[in-house]
Amino acid sequence: METNLYGKSVFVAAGSKGLGRASALEFAREGANVTIASRNAEHLQQAAAEIKEVTGRDVHYVLMDVSDGEQIQNAVNAAVKHYGRLDVLITNAGGPQAGSFADMDDAAWQRAFESNLLSTIRLIRSALPFLQEAGESRIVNIASSSVKQPIDGLILSNVYRAGIQALTKTLSSEYAAAGVLINTVAPGRIATERMQELDSRRAQTEGVAVEQVQAQSLHSIPLGRFGTPEEFGKMVMFYGSFANTYVTGQSLLVDGGTIRAF
Repeated sequence: METNLYGKSVFVAAGSKGLGRASALEFAREGANVTIASRNAEHLQQAAAEIKEVTGRDVHYVLMDVSDGEQIQNAVNAAVKHYGRLDVLITNAGGPQAGSFADMDDAAWQRAFESNLLSTIRLIRSALPFLQEAGESRIVNIASSSVKQPIDGLILSNVYRAGIQALTKTLSSEYAAAGVLINTVAPGRIATERMQELDSRRAQTEGVAVEQVQAQSLHSIPLGRFGTPEEFGKMVMFYGSFANTYVTGQSLLVDGGTIRAF
């Protein structure tokens, strides 16, 4: 399959760890010019070095806090300045704090809004002029399987990730004529540090071993295992590639068959 990514400029938010890093790696494998952004310089340097070791391609990196609109604009501008263009945007952010409705005050809702939904809006708004200038471009929003089915104990994620898919659906229509294809890729149980943290919190809350929580999760996955970051990254890469020529406004679940809703 020809992805037509060689030499294309790809910006990956929250690209130093987890699902963002895995996505950046797959784009680099395809010969793309990748910029990764996050707020931790050490993690960025390490991710860039590791991706280069695997793919042989240099990775541009820039500091960016997804809750800061000015930093988002500056990071996107830096990517365009470095590579001369922008063809693909991958929006992403660390998951908000876990908990139920009763656990969340106004500050918690505001933090999650800024980090998870408003960051996506700002990233797209900052990138769109450059993406339209490219003539043919792609946006992939990384969200969560909660866009299809709420997850117990993750109310902030449930609410704001659903907003991301609503944004995807709306913009896919508004910008189709400009050649911008926009989709959401939504992970289920992927073996990342974030998932380990959530399992540990749930185990502590329920007073059980982490292994018991993980066993319950495995039982709900038809494929019988957690997904790998690499498996997820390949899906982001495909929908962000130019092998994808006719899919826009959709949400793809990468969840091993867990969500049963149509």
